[in-house]
Amino acid sequence: MDVRASFAAQSYAQARTAAAPGPGTAESGSAPAEFAASFTGALAKAETTARAAMTGGADPHALVEALASSQLAVETVATVRDRVVEAYQEILRMPI
Repeated sequence: MDVRASFAAQSYAQARTAAAPGPGTAESGSAPAEFAASFTGALAKAETTARAAMTGGADPHALVEALASSQLAVETVATVRDRVVEAYQEILRMPI
């Protein structure tokens, strides 16, 4: 098993591009699309800062700030997801 950092980064980059949505999949200007774009942007910025910190190109304060930002973004998405599931369950409980 190869555990070199360059191999891990290359494998991660390939997996990330395979899972990325194609261009034109979301409507431009819609709120969910803008929310997803800002979430993706926050995570991409955190990944870039973390990668720079591993190679010595970023200071620890920037790394901590980027990780806190990405944690807040993930928690926000989880909260929105929970609210959507809760609303869907309420709709299912409505009498016809």
